[in-house]
Amino acid sequence: NDSNMTSNKINIKVGLKTFTATLLDNASAKAFKEMLPITINMIELNGNEKYHDLSKSLLTNSSNPATIHNGDIMLYGSKTLVLFYKTFSTSYSYTKLGSIDDTTDLASALRGGNITVTFDKE
Repeated sequence: NDSNMTSNKINIKVGLKTFTATLLDNASAKAFKEMLPITINMIELNGNEKYHDLSKSLLTNSSNPATIHNGDIMLYGSKTLVLFYKTFSTSYSYTKLGSIDDTTDLASALRGGNITVTFDKE
């Protein structure tokens, strides 16, 4: 039930750079897509992720992925949107929403402090 569908493409704009991402075919990702477009301030955490508390809770199906991958778009808890820009091992559980298709320049675009990010349907 997590197969990718071409209609599940979204754009993520960080500064002047736009990344294309593919959302999974799950209830959490569909609920997130229904919130788009949104422009949010994402807060830096741990030198590997940006996060934002959404205005409403989404359905969750969390599990421990063991490894977070550069470009993963996850939900922590029911309303914290997380965008990862480094690959690392984790002991936390997340609901995966999707991932960025091409992570070239993602780390440099997200590096530094808090940033404004726009998520929009393709």
